Amino acid sequence: MAKILIIDDEAPIRRMLSRLFERKGHKIADAEDGNKGLKMAGEFHPDLIITDLLMPEKEGLETIKEIRQINPGVKIIAISGGGVVQPEMYLKLAEKVGADLSFTKPVDSSTLLMAVDQLLG
Repeated sequence: MAKILIIDDEAPIRRMLSRLFERKGHKIADAEDGNKGLKMAGEFHPDLIITDLLMPEKEGLETIKEIRQINPGVKIIAISGGGVVQPEMYLKLAEKVGADLSFTKPVDSSTLLMAVDQLLG
């Protein structure tokens, strides 16, 4: 199975996504912000990264750009509940800077599982 890194500042979302993918047999690592996510990406060598966009320390758009420089082949899914603007704006930007797919929070579990299966082939 695949190695998946989950980067999100909300612990309940990290736990929920971790359980979802562990039940499918994937190996999971997580981080609560972009800085820790980049460090973990270098140590864990994930096949796929799911990252929130609005986080403290280092936000998701910058995290995606830096991950693409380090590992251009890794699959990336961006998720966002939005902020001062609608989440769709952040999600479009995420795809422009390198995310393969993007979803608005809360993400439907079955939709996310299908997207991961699609990206991992």
